[in-house]
Amino acid sequence: MEEQPHTRHSGWLLVSLLGGMFLGSVDIAIVNIATPSIRDHLGASGGQLELIVSGYTLTYAMLLITSARLGDRHGYRTVYLIGLVVFTAASAACGFAPSAGVLIGARIVQGAGAAMTTSQVLTGIQLHFEGRERARALGLYTAVLSTSAVLGQVLGGVLVSANLFGTSWRPAFIINVPIGIALIAVAWFCLPVVAPKRSKRLDVPGALTLSAALLLLVVPIVMGREAGWPLWTWASLAASIAAFVLFVRVERRQAARGGNPLVTLSLLTRRPVALALISQAATVATYFGLLFVLALYLQQGLGRSAGFSGLSLVSWVAAFGIAGPLLGRSGPRAKRLAAPVGRLVLGAAFTGIALTLAAGQAGNDALLIALLGIGGLGYGAAFSGTLTGLTSTVTDEYAAEVSGLFNTTIQVGGSLGVAVFGTVYLDIAPHAGRADAVSAFTVVAASLAATAVIAAVIAQWALRPSRPVVAPAPSDEPRSDPALRR
Repeated sequence: MEEQPHTRHSGWLLVSLLGGMFLGSVDIAIVNIATPSIRDHLGASGGQLELIVSGYTLTYAMLLITSARLGDRHGYRTVYLIGLVVFTAASAACGFAPSAGVLIGARIVQGAGAAMTTSQVLTGIQLHFEGRERARALGLYTAVLSTSAVLGQVLGGVLVSANLFGTSWRPAFIINVPIGIALIAVAWFCLPVVAPKRSKRLDVPGALTLSAALLLLVVPIVMGREAGWPLWTWASLAASIAAFVLFVRVERRQAARGGNPLVTLSLLTRRPVALALISQAATVATYFGLLFVLALYLQQGLGRSAGFSGLSLVSWVAAFGIAGPLLGRSGPRAKRLAAPVGRLVLGAAFTGIALTLAAGQAGNDALLIALLGIGGLGYGAAFSGTLTGLTSTVTDEYAAEVSGLFNTTIQVGGSLGVAVFGTVYLDIAPHAGRADAVSAFTVVAASLAATAVIAAVIAQWALRPSRPVVAPAPSDEPRSDPALRR
């Protein structure tokens, strides 16, 4: 049995675990600030820019659950270290990429490394911390998620604006290399060796089928606009539906054989779970879509610096960070309503941005930043409310399954948000220009508002009590899944 860390070692152990997650989270924010500079210096097309951003998050989404299973089978320490090495090496490849195509490939590998690393963090905390130390570690886990977004925005703006040695956007990736090497050394010496559990086999057919379905869905959305929506894009979208159906069949077959399916489908048959995940995917899509579009709008449309672009979203991510603690001190009714109400606040913020632009106030930076702060508060309340609702819907036995589904939903929603809203913006403003950029951002802001309101309706629907289920009479038939609370 693994040894519980002494207090004097627990700090370094936490640094080892949370440091890898911090790098992966920062990279999502930092690259959005760098996209206009990447477009100028590498000649990247709009579709390539979307793939540079969404290729990372999509790979992250596809490998998150699989990476958690790998950690279970081969030891979380081993998988975590491999993930750090992969992420660090891929960051170096990104920083020295000679073309947009090479950068896209390196970003995909980088996303794989981030998935392998991040998926082991909660496992490490659960194994090595108990009581107050565990509560402290989980508190720092949440804090890292919020602060990494702030620092990613600021750091990305500073590094790109500094243009160190004429390298433009490249330091935004290269900075990961020395930090990654330091974390590898700390993790090697500080993470205890834990005997792996080899009871669960990897669901390789499920992982491959789900990956294929997601690729068939996202790639045509990203590349279709520039290609003129040829036949292959529509064929790919249609094939994605068939692939998702096949994935469901594969998972059912795995469960029937007594295997370990990638996704516990019985959880998704529970209306509150399914609707909460759909609502969360739509909400996260608005955030990732905003990150991608806002950088292009501010830098190439309004001519603002990368530094200003990075600082503009600090109000959003800071407000997001305080929403969770505020909700934690609220009563049961406030916690219950946080998911739909938070999304309505988010929709109101996007509506305010659209109306501001339509009224000819595109240069009113203070108003934009204030509205972004309101949006961040609504997004944080929606995020925390949804997570609280999901964890109360199933028994503790299935908490890890819900956590995996929730995190995967975030990354899939983010990839779709960049693909859909990025395509809308680039279609209206394919070239840098103030008038087109303002028009495009107005349309995108209105679309984000509509999406947030729809997500609020779905979240409210998820709160409606399910119909009571009558317990079946005793029989020899298999019992229904005990994971779902009535």
